[in-house]
Amino acid sequence: MPDLTGAAWRKSTRSNNGGDCVEVADNLSGVVGLRDSKDPAGPALRFAPDAWAAFVAGVKNGSPTS
Repeated sequence: MPDLTGAAWRKSTRSNNGGDCVEVADNLSGVVGLRDSKDPAGPALRFAPDAWAAFVAGVKNGSPTS
């Protein structure tokens, strides 16, 4: 499993100020991390960069995510 040490986490610019959002770390080679901003020490999901790019493109295009 790819290591997320050194990840630079950021929130979406569309997140609300209530803290109900996720953070993404896309500064590492070979892995994109995703975590709950309310639990930064908790578990994080890991995605291959190409899988993450396909997901983001689908969201931007309005494609279903199921």
